[in-house]
Amino acid sequence: MKLFKRHHWIAALVLFFSSVTAASAQTIKDFFNDKGIALTYLGIDYYKNRLINDPGGNPSDIKGRLYNSMNEVVVNEMPKNYDIAGAFNRGSFVNSDISAVTARNEKVDAKDISSGNEADFNRLTEADITAEVKALAIKDKDGVGLVFVMEGMKKEEKKSYGSVWVVLIDMKSKKVLMAERMEQEAAGFGFRNFWVSIIKKSLVEIEKKKYKAWKSKYAG
Repeated sequence: MKLFKRHHWIAALVLFFSSVTAASAQTIKDFFNDKGIALTYLGIDYYKNRLINDPGGNPSDIKGRLYNSMNEVVVNEMPKNYDIAGAFNRGSFVNSDISAVTARNEKVDAKDISSGNEADFNRLTEADITAEVKALAIKDKDGVGLVFVMEGMKKEEKKSYGSVWVVLIDMKSKKVLMAERMEQEAAGFGFRNFWVSIIKKSLVEIEKKKYKAWKSKYAG
């Protein structure tokens, strides 16, 4: 009798955890179908970023000051210039906590920032993004988080471009729910404004057309 009860108890636990796993697997669908699901903005992860064909860039200054400056301007100018809530259909408010991304960016090796290889602009895979998310020290958070993983910033004579991954994650498990790559033309004065424009333009494109396409893809 005791053995039967034990097996019954174990079966119940398996069923419970299976239902939890199934629920987690539906999170991205729920996110796109339910505007009430909160979103936390986690920042721009530059750990794997490469500055391509820009011999004038100062890697030490980029790591020590400019990466932080680009992250701070997004948070400080939300939602006027960086309307994350509007882009992801979250109403008028989005939480933000860039501490994990800031800590990750501090681990960047300055000598790895500059590159002369144009292939670095399009080198990351979804597996790379998953590994990068796992490396973020996200603590005591539930719900869906948004992180931009910058891949490449390519300087050219007439036009320059940035490649970035838009990543939605389950913050509790750090499971990647969505990873979509985007490219934008950079514009603006000064290093900070020039390259952070990639984020601004991506948000505009998400709001105008990408969100709808992603909702159809993941929740249709």
